Amino acid sequence: MLTAVDHVQLAAPPGSEDKLRAYYQDVLGMREISKPPVLAARGGCWFTAGGVQLHLGVEEDFRPARKAHPGLRVTGIEAYADRIRERGADVVWDDNLPGHRRFYSHDPVGNRLEFLEPHAPDAGGPTDG
Repeated sequence: MLTAVDHVQLAAPPGSEDKLRAYYQDVLGMREISKPPVLAARGGCWFTAGGVQLHLGVEEDFRPARKAHPGLRVTGIEAYADRIRERGADVVWDDNLPGHRRFYSHDPVGNRLEFLEPHAPDAGGPTDG
């Protein structure tokens, strides 16, 4: 029986760890966590925030996925989008998921990330496109 998602792994090109740290820590506000020594030797880095873990692993022939992405729940989505935009990352709103406010952004190596916050259907919240 499945009980939870432990982590999501995304790929990244060799040598991109400093760019990833700048984005996941400084832009998204995540905290880097230590990888076990045997895995740290492979490169990459791991991050956590609010019970979410993202693992960025090195892939020699890296190409970012065009469609695949983690969907990350947030609170205060407008303020979070402002934070990301103010730190120089893209924010693209999408209003195609009923009951949610959501936007997409890309990390510095091209991985697509979805950020979403559910809202009450009759809350009459904003609907940027």
